[in-house]
Amino acid sequence: MKQKRYNQEFKQTIVELYRSGTSASDLSSEYGVSEVTICKWIKALSLIEDSGGLSPAEIAEFQKENLRLQQEVDILKKAMTIIAKK
Repeated sequence: MKQKRYNQEFKQTIVELYRSGTSASDLSSEYGVSEVTICKWIKALSLIEDSGGLSPAEIAEFQKENLRLQQEVDILKKAMTIIAKK
């Protein structure tokens, strides 16, 4: 069975309909999307209150960038140690 692909605008529309009071089961039957998928979209597009209004995807992106920068700093520290010995 071929997996359907939905664009971001469609996902946001479904989440907005859910937030306006339409149940996930009603949205599922009306738009042909499984309830589990709708729940995943709601979770992914929901803002985390403690994060200053960032979505989980944005937080994950910042964490990935932070890890990359920490690795760069570690490399530079090692390079400085090698240079200082010469």
